[in-house]
Amino acid sequence: MNELIDLMMRHRSIRQFTDEQVSEQDIQKAVAAGQMASTSGAIQSYCVIQVEDSANRDELVTLTGNQTKVARCGAFFVICGDTRRHRLIADRDELPYDTRCEAFLLAVVDATIFAQNMALAFESMGYGICYIGGLRNDLPAVSSLLNMPEGLYPLFGLCVGRPAQDPMIRPRLPQPGVLFKDHYPDDATMMAMVEDYDTTMLKYFQDRGAGDRIWSREMSGKFSEPKRMSLGPYYRDQGANLD
Repeated sequence: MNELIDLMMRHRSIRQFTDEQVSEQDIQKAVAAGQMASTSGAIQSYCVIQVEDSANRDELVTLTGNQTKVARCGAFFVICGDTRRHRLIADRDELPYDTRCEAFLLAVVDATIFAQNMALAFESMGYGICYIGGLRNDLPAVSSLLNMPEGLYPLFGLCVGRPAQDPMIRPRLPQPGVLFKDHYPDDATMMAMVEDYDTTMLKYFQDRGAGDRIWSREMSGKFSEPKRMSLGPYYRDQGANLD
């Protein structure tokens, strides 16, 4: 196994950090690595906002559901899909800008690939990372706090810092459950693999002292009720036509 794959296979989300700040040099290296990620047609419809102001980070703790690591990590970033610059270019050239769903999806995909390259770069330098989906709990408030213009789509946060914990690696689904040849498997085959994974995850939870948790039951509960119903209206208000 080469060094890059070994790094990927050792990934854990880090939720406790030391007081060490992330150096500006390391931030620039990680962002440069993120920028070298694949991007559709060289569009590069992403940007990243580093939140340095301590008051803003404290407010983001509240907005993300009291995730204190947002304030305590060595650096915190907001990953955004960015169609703003392309809109400005279109205005300059007196051309219309297509705001339909494809443009929004391009920004989401580009930003996500960028962020993962950036995260891997940080991990290669000995930092730990944790993505923060809770950023989407109240995006209008996030937008107001960070003065986000139309055409900018905040997607998730990224905590970076020196790890102050050494958590176990969380097992993933068995590879036959995600790698298929030529066609998707039948439902019975898929559910058999889910049951196998439930057994694996039960041991993982028990070893961590987390009780007799069943992964598939948690998943069915997680998606049993609508969540973050304001996302569609928010992204539309930001200029995305999701039709």
